[in-house]
Amino acid sequence: MRFSDEVVGPLIDGLTAEYDERYGANEEMSRASAEEFDPPAGAFMVVVEAGRVVAGGGYRHHTEGVCEVKRMWTDGRYRRRGLAAVVLAALEEDAARAGYGKVILETGPRQPEAAALYERTGYARVAYYGHYEEALAFEKEL
Repeated sequence: MRFSDEVVGPLIDGLTAEYDERYGANEEMSRASAEEFDPPAGAFMVVVEAGRVVAGGGYRHHTEGVCEVKRMWTDGRYRRRGLAAVVLAALEEDAARAGYGKVILETGPRQPEAAALYERTGYARVAYYGHYEEALAFEKEL
């Protein structure tokens, strides 16, 4: 699956709507191009249920040996079923196969459920590294 595949569109639309709802209009969705998630340096994975993409996420190259997870999202009707953890584990496995030794990511301060997922799955808090000083940043050795 590629980030640019048509079937991913509703997932990206849902993520964009959620960012708008939680943070107001912002430029976050324009901060990564679809091509950054293409192999071999990146990947994008989804969960499909009854022909519908209900969860997904990707990673992209950040620095030598380090990739960044971005665009993690689960449709609100499918939450609390562990789908985000499944996507995250698949991304980590793929990133390790691609030669990455560390994963980094950031989530917003109004997404406590995302922060809890990352902490629960072995990520450690680190200083923010992106565009938002209020971001909650994490890293995990693979």
